[in-house]
Amino acid sequence: MPALGKHIKPILLSLGEPAGIGPDCVLRAFNAHPELFDDIRIAAPASWLRARADDLCLSIPIEETPSLEKRLPSGSLGCWNPGIETSPVRPGKPSHENAQAVIDCLRHAADACLHGHARALVTGPIEKSVLKNAGFAFPGHTEFFAHLAGVERVVMMLASDVIRVALLTTHMALKDVASHLSVDSTLGCLRIVHTDMQQRFHITQPRLALCALNPHAGEQGHFGQEEIDVLIPAAEQAKSEGIQITGPLPADTLFSAAMRKSFDVAVCCYHDQALIPIKALSFGNAVNVTLGLPFVRTSVDHGTALERAATADVSYSSLEAAIEMAQHLSHATE
Repeated sequence: MPALGKHIKPILLSLGEPAGIGPDCVLRAFNAHPELFDDIRIAAPASWLRARADDLCLSIPIEETPSLEKRLPSGSLGCWNPGIETSPVRPGKPSHENAQAVIDCLRHAADACLHGHARALVTGPIEKSVLKNAGFAFPGHTEFFAHLAGVERVVMMLASDVIRVALLTTHMALKDVASHLSVDSTLGCLRIVHTDMQQRFHITQPRLALCALNPHAGEQGHFGQEEIDVLIPAAEQAKSEGIQITGPLPADTLFSAAMRKSFDVAVCCYHDQALIPIKALSFGNAVNVTLGLPFVRTSVDHGTALERAATADVSYSSLEAAIEMAQHLSHATE
């Protein structure tokens, strides 16, 4: 990794679950495109990457430092380890012994961004069940970072060159979605999406499309009241605040090629309503972006894929897209 200039703050990259494909993606991406990592520091113990490099028979110089300000040899992959203790990792076999180390990596990386020592954070996939068993009291990265940042609301958005989708609710059972929708929460989401589209993506007047919850957008209440009671009032209030928004619109036509030309972001009611269209259109090239945080955070669009760890069957295209978007957004906000 080339030495970072005195005035250039690094982008941090967390591996996520070290037994998954996070280390594979980083190593294979660096091996193919080392220049992409010019301003990247891996927020993880170097031992995780060195062991996986041996498993993959990759000869990559990996350096470790406890300081983000220390220069590292040019051409090396730089790891930042501010004192995280770790145990050996077996590919494909998550261990509770490393769960706290994974959590500590995320906490240190987020704190570095919050205190201005790093300009963005890219995250690899975590194994949530392992972390929860270790006392991790959050559904995922997004909620954890919101807690650390002290913000009440953030929005999960996935973006590609083809489509952007934002979520009103994230990780919950489908049967619970309707009860978690409210005018206030929907309006709060719309405001965050509108603001971040302007400030981070530099779209002067973002066009938002609100996706309906029910078939045919509820068909005037025959298929549910959520559109009438929640989504329409929230959209009308957003319009009164100067937010350009259409809908609620039926999900079965919203993501067609013709309709996608009419909006910059589709705001969806639940997880799969958003992720099915973007993964169908852009799997492997989509990036998870957290809106509403005081720092730039992007992530890959895939899971830990434990069965593929330390094998040749790993794609790093989503990681490259996440790095490139973090570089673009963080430069844009400097």
